[in-house]
Amino acid sequence: MSILLEQAQAAVRAAQQKALEMGVKMNIAVVDAGANLTAFARMDGAWLGSLDISIKKAKTARFFDMPTGELGKISQPGGPLFNIEHSNGGLITFPGGIPILDSNGRVIGAIGVSGSTVEDDHAVAQAGVAAVRDVR
Repeated sequence: MSILLEQAQAAVRAAQQKALEMGVKMNIAVVDAGANLTAFARMDGAWLGSLDISIKKAKTARFFDMPTGELGKISQPGGPLFNIEHSNGGLITFPGGIPILDSNGRVIGAIGVSGSTVEDDHAVAQAGVAAVRDVR
């Protein structure tokens, strides 16, 4: 099973709303279970360089079915996945990418957010994930 377009769009809308509340400009990407881009928004004035980062965060979260910040912890020098960010055409291993699960706990996609601090990116991504639960 994969995320539905309606769910992906709800995630983007919720993430945008959270970003507006926080006063930040974000790029927001949602990928399906196959890591294919399903929905995307670049808020007015969001950094152009963050566009690619948001998509890679979403893909990274789906490729490894874990938040990108968690992957970053185990990819540090001396860690079991050191240098993994050079695989798969380039991964992002800092916060802002989160897998999206269905009601049975299966990964159906992922969201990636970029445009502010990694803490802000993660908070905005969490809002997107929470919105998918409301659309099921």
